[in-house]
Amino acid sequence: MQFCKKMVLTVIASSLGFAAIPAFAEGTAPATEAPSNYVKPDIKHESFGVLKVVVPLTSDDKGVQGMKLRNIANGLKAVDEWKGKFEVTVVLYAKGLSLLKNPDEKTQKQLDMLESKGVHFEVCNNSLIEQGVDFHSLYHVRDADIIPSGFAEVAYLQSRKNYVVDPIN
Repeated sequence: MQFCKKMVLTVIASSLGFAAIPAFAEGTAPATEAPSNYVKPDIKHESFGVLKVVVPLTSDDKGVQGMKLRNIANGLKAVDEWKGKFEVTVVLYAKGLSLLKNPDEKTQKQLDMLESKGVHFEVCNNSLIEQGVDFHSLYHVRDADIIPSGFAEVAYLQSRKNYVVDPIN
């Protein structure tokens, strides 16, 4: 019985925490200008150095996909400001392939901007086969972007000292 009470309290506390987090309407991004009451902190931080990151993308939820793209863009900006280098690989598998299936103009611009900054997008061949997708129909995908298995690629890159960052958690 105690376990059930603790679970209920945990769920309630989690729900209240989520209610306090501002949500962005679908298709919108956070404001680029700070609100008038924002006070910029005097941040002290050493250089980020070289950061090698892999971001798995397995969701077809546009909100999740957009959030991950914004997180990568914000990370690129921060690492650049702090004299570092960010090597980012996005591994798309399962439903994540939907990001590159007929993306709208805004998403195309995000993808183009990230690619111009060196972000590499890899596509799982197993997912292409399972979903019957011709990779030529995906936005900006070439032969060199196809990997045998997205799941295995994430583990492979992690074993090569790439940090797996999954901002959905």
